[in-house]
Amino acid sequence: MDALDLCFEMCDYIQQNGVAKLAGNTKLKDNLKKDFLHFLIYISMIDGSFGVQERKFIKDNLGFDISPEMAADIKTRNMLGAGYITRIPSTIKYFILANAGHKIKNDRYGNKEARTLAESYRTLGQAYLAANNDCTDAEINALSAYCVMLDESLKQYGLLRPDYKASAFKSTGQAGLSGGDSSQEEQTESADDLIAELNSLTGLTAVKEDVNALINLLKVQKMREEQGMKQTSVNKHLVFMGNPGTGKTTVARLLSKIYKSIGAISKGHLVEVDRSGLVCGYVGQTATKTAEVIESALGGVLFIDEAYTLTNGKGQGDFGQEAVDTLLKGMEDHRDDLVVIVAGYTDLMEEFLDSNPGLRSRFNKFITFEDYTAEEEIEILVNNCKKQEYMLSRDALEEARRFFTERVANKPEGYANARDVRNYLEKAISNQATRIVGLKDVDRNILAILEREDLEGITL
Repeated sequence: MDALDLCFEMCDYIQQNGVAKLAGNTKLKDNLKKDFLHFLIYISMIDGSFGVQERKFIKDNLGFDISPEMAADIKTRNMLGAGYITRIPSTIKYFILANAGHKIKNDRYGNKEARTLAESYRTLGQAYLAANNDCTDAEINALSAYCVMLDESLKQYGLLRPDYKASAFKSTGQAGLSGGDSSQEEQTESADDLIAELNSLTGLTAVKEDVNALINLLKVQKMREEQGMKQTSVNKHLVFMGNPGTGKTTVARLLSKIYKSIGAISKGHLVEVDRSGLVCGYVGQTATKTAEVIESALGGVLFIDEAYTLTNGKGQGDFGQEAVDTLLKGMEDHRDDLVVIVAGYTDLMEEFLDSNPGLRSRFNKFITFEDYTAEEEIEILVNNCKKQEYMLSRDALEEARRFFTERVANKPEGYANARDVRNYLEKAISNQATRIVGLKDVDRNILAILEREDLEGITL
C-alpha cells in the first residue's frame, strides 16, 4: 500500500463513520483524487507548461490521462491560479473535522488522518517534480507555499504538533512514488516530522516558504539521483537577515537536522560561532582558528551569527578578512558536505556580502526574518508557558496583550522580538514565586497560574 492508497483508505473510513456526508453515491476518495489532480496541475501550470513526464506521472499514480489542452481547461474551470493557494482542498476539511472534532471513537489511525494527508501532498508533489526533467524554481516554490498553507491550516486546529509521529504513514513512505527502499522511507518520515516542527513555529510564513522550497529542491534532486537522472547543482549556503529574536538560530538548528534526514549532509550537527570564535589578534592565528572551526562543522551546518562583524573593521589592522578568506576556501573545498549560514541585521549583512567579491557568489539564497507582530508574541508567550507548565489567568493575558501591543508599536531601544517574550516570562515567574512563597496550602493550581499582578510593572 503506497501513500496515496493509505489516504484513499482513510477517505472510506471517514465516510463510513459518518463524518463526510456527500450527495448521492459520491465517494470521498474520488473527490480526493480530483483534489490531488488539481494540486498537480496547479504546480505544473504555474509556469504555463504541461509536459510529457507530468502527463505520465498523473496517469500512473492517479489514473487520469490529461492532455495539455485538458490541463489548461481544468486550470481555468477550477480557478487554479493565484487564489488557489488560499483555499484548502475540500476533502482535507473532512479529515480536519474528524480529527479536530474527535468525531471517530477509537480511531484506528490514532486521530492522525489530517496530518497524514498533508504529508502525502508534500510527498506527491516532490515525486511529481522529481519525475519532471524540466522542473523549475517556480514549480518548487508553488509546492512549498501550498504545503506551508496546509500545515498552517492544521496548526490552527492543533493538529500540527512537533512531537507528532505519523505511525500510520510509516509503512508507506514514498513507495509507488519514488521507488525508495525502507531506509529511505524512514529518512523521509523523519524529515516530515522535522518539517512539521519548522512549520509549527509561530509566524515566519515567508521564512517557512523559502526554507520549504530549498528542502523540496534538495529532496527532488536526491530522488532524481536515486533514479539515475540528471541533477542540478544546488548551493546549500544561506544568508539569514533580520533583527534579534526573530528565530534565525532556531531555524538553523532545525535545518541542520532536516538536511541530515534528507541526505544533504552526513552528520547534521550545528556549530554556532560569532566573530570571537573565528578571529585572533595576530597574523596567521585567525586562519588556523577558522580552519579548525570549519573542520569541526564538516558534515553539518556552520552558523555564523553577526557575520558582518568580520568585515566592518576592514582596513584598520583587523584580522576578520583573514577569517573570511579562510571561510571561502573551506566552502569551496567542502561544498558537498558543509553548509554555511551567515546571519545578522539586514542592512549590515548587505554590506558584509559586498565587502568581498567572492562572498555574494557563494550565497545565492537570502532569507529575511521579519519582526513578530504583537499577536505572534502573545502566541509565543502562551506556548512558552505551556512548555514550562504555567498558565496565564484571563486578566494576566489581558495585561500581557497590552504590554506587547505597546512594545511592538514603539519598538524601544533593545527591542528583541521573541527574546523579549522569554525575558518577560522569566520575570513574571520570578514575581509569582515571590507572591506565593509564603502562602499556606499551595496547590498545583496556584503553582501553575500567573496572575495579572505577576506581570504588572515588568520592564525590559
